[in-house]
Amino acid sequence: MSDPDNTPNGSKQDWEGFREVDRAIAEDRLSKYSVQKAWADPWERKALYLTAFVIACFVIYVIIYDGLI
Repeated sequence: MSDPDNTPNGSKQDWEGFREVDRAIAEDRLSKYSVQKAWADPWERKALYLTAFVIACFVIYVIIYDGLI
């Protein structure tokens, strides 16, 4: 019949790039892995800074506009 684990018959390749992702999923730490990979990339780091800045500006705008200060 068919393979119960849905792996193709033949040689099982060890995908170097996906080994860490697979281990992260197995250990349920995918978000930590994603943040570490994003922080290592300079463009992603700039995007994280920009996103945090935009959210902070929005919160400040809402606080001032609603007259909470």
